Amino acid sequence: MPTPDLRPRLRFPGARGLVFGPGKAELLRHIAETGSIVRAAAQMEMSYNRAWTLVRDMNALFRKPLVSRTRGGAAGGGTVLTAAGKDVLRRYTRMEEACLRATRRDWAALRAALRA
Repeated sequence: MPTPDLRPRLRFPGARGLVFGPGKAELLRHIAETGSIVRAAAQMEMSYNRAWTLVRDMNALFRKPLVSRTRGGAAGGGTVLTAAGKDVLRRYTRMEEACLRATRRDWAALRAALRA
């Protein structure tokens, strides 16, 4: 049996019960990569409606929107992370990495104590 990897799941609460965590961060990463909520949702095996709900929640959670959308037209429209969205994603990713570094030694000891 393979040894499990540690996967910290950072979540932080905001106003009106909204939360930012790993799923929303992943959605932001896919939007940044694809330029499309449709493609980002497909990559996460999530419905378009669910992805849009998460985007609306993220935009409501922060003072500035994280995601901006342009409708069709000659260029076909698209979705991008705003400067605030890029900043939130960069900081969240740094927090995840710092958490992994901070827990590496203790995780190694706990992993060694796990049953096979």
